[in-house]
Amino acid sequence: MPSPYKMAMSSATDRTCCSECQEFVSNDGDIHIESRRECGKFVSDTKGLGSHLRKMFHRRDTQNPSSMSSHEKSTLESIRNWETTKGKRALLCGVTYERQKYKLKGTYHDVISMQDLLIKRFGFPSRSIHILAEMDQYFHPTKRNIQEALRWLVKDNHEGDSLVFYFSGHGLRQPDFYDDEIDGFDETICPLDFRTAGMIVDNEINDTIVRPLKKDVKLHAIIDACHSGTILDLPYVYSRKEYDWLDNNPPSGVYKGTSGGHAISISACEDNQLAADTSAFSNGGKQMEGAMTYTFKKAVWENTTRLTYASLLASMHRDILIAKQKCFSLRGIFHRDRLQVDPGYTY
Repeated sequence: MPSPYKMAMSSATDRTCCSECQEFVSNDGDIHIESRRECGKFVSDTKGLGSHLRKMFHRRDTQNPSSMSSHEKSTLESIRNWETTKGKRALLCGVTYERQKYKLKGTYHDVISMQDLLIKRFGFPSRSIHILAEMDQYFHPTKRNIQEALRWLVKDNHEGDSLVFYFSGHGLRQPDFYDDEIDGFDETICPLDFRTAGMIVDNEINDTIVRPLKKDVKLHAIIDACHSGTILDLPYVYSRKEYDWLDNNPPSGVYKGTSGGHAISISACEDNQLAADTSAFSNGGKQMEGAMTYTFKKAVWENTTRLTYASLLASMHRDILIAKQKCFSLRGIFHRDRLQVDPGYTY
C-alpha cells in the first residue's frame, strides 16, 4: 500500500457535520449537505441516515444461530472455507441497501474499482480478494457474513502479509457505555440487515482485525462511510491541520493496539461528520461513487513512484478543493484533515 512506514494510522481527508444526527452529534457550525442536491448534471447523496433510524443506536445484537436458515448456514460455512492465502488478502464490502429509503447508488462501482486497483496497482491475486455485495455472484453483506469475512481476513496471518479491508456504505454512531471513547460515542458500520440484526461497532472491528495482527503483518482499512474517523479505534490520530499526533487512547485504559503488526485506517470523515456519494468526478456526471474512494484511487494511480501517506492525503484534499470550486454542491462534503498512529512509530 502507499508507504513502507511502520505505523497505525487513521485519516479523514475532510468532514462535514451530520445534520440528521445532531441530537447525538455536536454542531460546530459547518455547512450541511442536503441529500440529492442538484447542480446541473451533478448529484450528491450524503451517506447519513434519517432520524427514523436513530433508535438503531441502542439496538443489541440479538442474532440467534438457531434462527438461521439452511442457506445462511451454508453461506457462513463457505466464507469460513475461503482460502487463507499467504502474502496478500483483501475483503471488499459494498452495501447498496436496495429497496430502502437510504439506498446508495455508488457502492457497487466502488468495490469493483477497488478490486481493479488492488490487482493492477498492488499485485493482489484475484483469488485472494473476496467481495460482499448485493449482486447474485457475491455473498450479501449481511452482519453475519461481514463478521465471518473479517475473521477470515486475519485468520492465520503471517509475517509479511498485507491485508486490506474496504467498506463502502452507511456509518452511524451510538453512545459509548464502556468509557473507551474520548468523545463518548462508538462508531459503527451498517450491514445490509442492520435494521434487524444491528450494526457492527468499532470495538468489535478492533477486536476482530486489529488485535490479532502478528509481527510484521500490515492491515490497511479504507472506510468510505459517515462517522468513520476512528472506526478501527486505533491509539493515535494525525492532524494535518496541527501537523501533530493526537492521543486517541481510550479513557478506560483498555489496549486497542495490535499483537505486533501494523494497522492503518484511511477514513472518509471524522467521527461526527458525513461522507458522500457523488457524480461530480464521473464523465457526464452520471456515475455515482464515493467521493473519498474516488480521490483515494486517483491519488494512488497518479503517484507511480513513492507515495507516502502524507502525499496521499494532500492529493485527496487537493481534488476535493478543486471539486468544490467547480460546483457548490460539494461545499461541506469535507472540510478538515486527519490521520491516526500507534505508539513508537514515526510518520
